[in-house]
Amino acid sequence: MYRGLLPIGSVVLLKDGQKRIMITGRVLTRSGDDTIYDYAGCYYPEGIGGSESTFFFNRDAVGRLYFIGFQDEEELAFRQEILNQLGELEVRNGEIVPKAE
Repeated sequence: MYRGLLPIGSVVLLKDGQKRIMITGRVLTRSGDDTIYDYAGCYYPEGIGGSESTFFFNRDAVGRLYFIGFQDEEELAFRQEILNQLGELEVRNGEIVPKAE
């Protein structure tokens, strides 16, 4: 569907989803979880209403793209930096850090 990561503000519908999600974060983990997720998001158009309304998901869970968020040179450079590091990251003590060699 797309190459790389979607920018912040993009709006998607997850596979088998009923409500659209707006992307609010990328390449992150949640407390108590050793998984690195591609995205965090909240219901659209409601927005962030607390931790119970934040969803973590990966690129392969996206079923439909409704809107691509703002992109400029800073976003494109940031996204490329993230993509270059994706295979070299792990969660250690609740933080995303470079993998130990």
